[in-house]
Amino acid sequence: MRQLPHGTVTFLFTDIEGSTRMLREVGQGRYEELLGAHRRLLRDAVERFGGFISGTEGDGSLIVFRSGGDAVAAAADAQRA
Repeated sequence: MRQLPHGTVTFLFTDIEGSTRMLREVGQGRYEELLGAHRRLLRDAVERFGGFISGTEGDGSLIVFRSGGDAVAAAADAQRA
């Protein structure tokens, strides 16, 4: 089991812009597929930069990093993916 970051940490909060509209446009089944793909891409980027996904709610995530630089790098990496 990975050790959680401690001491001074950086929090990254994510949210999919326009997700409610997307749900209406593509339907529940397709939306769940897209959300799953989003979560996999996000998780991969977070892990590459040593972060830990602390929780999710809907399409949002709370992620913890040891440094601000790691959080920014993971966010940019996930956005490009």
